[in-house]
Amino acid sequence: MLDVLIPTFHRTAWAAAAVAAGLGALIATDVVRDNETRTAAAVALTGGDPARAPALFRRYGCSGCHTIPGIPGADGKTGAPLGGLSKHVYIAGVLENSSDNLVAWIVSPQDFSPRTAMPNTGISEREAKDLAAYLYSH
Repeated sequence: MLDVLIPTFHRTAWAAAAVAAGLGALIATDVVRDNETRTAAAVALTGGDPARAPALFRRYGCSGCHTIPGIPGADGKTGAPLGGLSKHVYIAGVLENSSDNLVAWIVSPQDFSPRTAMPNTGISEREAKDLAAYLYSH
């Protein structure tokens, strides 16, 4: 009975749409799983809480100098863009990229590069771990 009501073209289009929707759901599931895995790894690596980072980025003015993925208005051009930081070999071109070095850099960048434009902001080590967790997860 369905064959009479729905012409072949429409059945094919409907089937294609169903397959596309299924693939879209599968891809979305993989993206969510990848994000959760990346976040869990960043938390384990840094001991920080990435959920606290957006407010910290605003409080300390990071978004005025840096482009930071997922942070509205963080489109600064003075400092390096901070997306994909987990894939970088060096932090600010002077420190090997490790969670301890990233936290140390955030807390006191001028200890490592006295002529850097990045100021010592007064951020605590605890807060720097939260920022590091966020940056490594995005």
